Amino acid sequence: MDTILYYICIPLGYLMKGCWLLVKNYGLAIILFTLVTKLVLLPISIWIQKNSILMVKIQPEVNFIKANLKGNIDAIAEEQSKLFKREKYHPMISIIPLVIQLVLLLGVVYIINHPLGYLFGASDDIVTKLAAFIGADTGESSFQLQIVEAIKNGTITAGTAIEGVDAATLESLVSKVSAFKMNFLGANLCTIPVDVWGWYTLVPIMAALSSFVMCITQNLSNVLQKEQSKINQYGIMTLSVVLSLYLGIFVPTGIAYYWIASNLMSIAVMYALNFAINPKKYVNYEELERSRVALAESKAFGALDKKDPLYKKMKAREKADYKKFKHIANKHIVIYSERSGFYKYYKELIEEILKRANTTIHYVTNDYNDVIFEIAEKEPKIKPYYISLKKTPLLFMLIETDIFIMTTPDLDKYYLKRSFIKKDTEYIYVPHDSLSVHMGFKEGALDAFDTIFCSGNHVKNEVRATEKVYNLKEKTLVEFGFPLLDNLVEKVKEEQKYSEKKTCKEILIAPSWQEDNILDSCIDDIIETLGKEDYHITVRPHPEYVKRFGYKMNNIVDRYKDYDPKKLTFELDFSSNKSIYSSDLLITDWSGIAAEFSFATSQPSIFVNTKMKVLNPNWEKIGITPIEIDLRTKVGVAVNKEDLKDLNKTIKNMFKKRKEYKKQIDSYFESFTFNHGCAGEKGAKYVLKSLLEKKKNKN
Repeated sequence: MDTILYYICIPLGYLMKGCWLLVKNYGLAIILFTLVTKLVLLPISIWIQKNSILMVKIQPEVNFIKANLKGNIDAIAEEQSKLFKREKYHPMISIIPLVIQLVLLLGVVYIINHPLGYLFGASDDIVTKLAAFIGADTGESSFQLQIVEAIKNGTITAGTAIEGVDAATLESLVSKVSAFKMNFLGANLCTIPVDVWGWYTLVPIMAALSSFVMCITQNLSNVLQKEQSKINQYGIMTLSVVLSLYLGIFVPTGIAYYWIASNLMSIAVMYALNFAINPKKYVNYEELERSRVALAESKAFGALDKKDPLYKKMKAREKADYKKFKHIANKHIVIYSERSGFYKYYKELIEEILKRANTTIHYVTNDYNDVIFEIAEKEPKIKPYYISLKKTPLLFMLIETDIFIMTTPDLDKYYLKRSFIKKDTEYIYVPHDSLSVHMGFKEGALDAFDTIFCSGNHVKNEVRATEKVYNLKEKTLVEFGFPLLDNLVEKVKEEQKYSEKKTCKEILIAPSWQEDNILDSCIDDIIETLGKEDYHITVRPHPEYVKRFGYKMNNIVDRYKDYDPKKLTFELDFSSNKSIYSSDLLITDWSGIAAEFSFATSQPSIFVNTKMKVLNPNWEKIGITPIEIDLRTKVGVAVNKEDLKDLNKTIKNMFKKRKEYKKQIDSYFESFTFNHGCAGEKGAKYVLKSLLEKKKNKN
């Protein structure tokens, strides 16, 4: 460590010597040294100021991400990483000031303890011989100060005979040290307060007070520090004050003076930067406050007051449901749902199972207001349980059931694990969309499942190819289908019989939620272009976009609050699919809604070539073109963002070819998914057959 400090202190030593030669007073030299280092490091301070402003600027988005994702740690980390990358924010920059301060402090301590070398140019050999002459231990950090004191009090003079030390060299050194003013404001800068006490006690108090003042001003005015929690603010303040007090007591007074000067100058630099680069010009503090409120209202972060009746009800139900679920024996079928909206993926499967067998379905949900609780009131063979996301991982690990059904991928990869208790549980994946699974899911997302309910032939091929590429054990693949899409087809046919005659063409804009989606990249261009024609535009964001980036959606809606409602509507109620069956054309990017819309209505879709939605960067290893890419030419056309100015021309051309598109889309749909109209029946037959075989094996 001494070797590292030696080299660090070479430039610092020259700087300190230059300051001393300029003012001829050690105390003033230390203050001047502090000022010069602040000026030299000003570019870094500016860089840190800008980075801090950027952090506070994006803090609303960070808060909304945390609030909207409700404790989903993996998703929060993923979204924050994307945000930091997009904004070019570097979290580690915030530690730079601390590192610089520490290096400078250690450097100043080293220089003040070694003035003979850094200020007077004495060689190590001469210093060692002088130390031996007065009996100073060279292992002590302050042994050079003892030599300085020996020269000051006459123990060593120009005429002192010291073996191995040239008389002329000694005379020159004694002359320089004798002229060296060690006193400043009545204090000897070499004196360590703990050795003498008395009025030197004021030195550590002054050091602690300067640190206290600096922390107070930073908590009030530093762009980043004032946004920290009170615990962090007072924690840093306490640590800084205690450290300053310690420094003031146990190190030479000169070091304490440096610390005091550094703290006070840091305050001046902070206010100068706030004036030159005013955070208020860059930070939307109203939005920041709204994000804090949203975060405070997020149930997953414990924002509900423990005295709130809803909080008590949720905790009480969770406790009772967890206990009930844990103690029920012979749980043959368990279904897991993240939230209420997921029931629609299980509906037909559940109904067919209950129709065909006298069995109980145990339905675990993370949603306190899940629709399953209402359904269970009418169907006693469904047993619902509310288990919060916080407790779900433990429930997964300890679960005992024959069959576990879920739509959530990434089993055994993150916080949702296979049972540690019952190793032969069959885990079945049920699709929540009809698209590919090797590009739209993370790598290995389905590896831990025993059985995959496939929406179509493309999923079967992708899973089998993945198993071959990665040498995985073959899974059971069930030709299931996608009941939600079949239901939508029938519903659209029924609704269109009674739909009112439209006065103009209906255009539906329904983007995905991934990076570079339409809402984030080109929604204004599309609305501006479509607004030139006699269309009614409906913007229907992806539910996940609203959940994760609700504030962004609010900003878009607010931008168009004065737009003619006969021309533009925002559909934020996802309980209705009216916009899907009533629209004449869909504009999307990489959303799975294209399959739902085009197959249900036989109407074409326009795909904007935003950044491709890729969750598995190694998808090309599988050697199969994802159905998302194939879909773009089978049910419509794809356009680049830079060609949106010609969008109206493209739309008119597609309307002219509506009959051709209908024939093409209907033909493609026939082979797109399995078991049209009877997917629930096929799935139920498999589950009950598997359950029967498990019972036979037990016997």
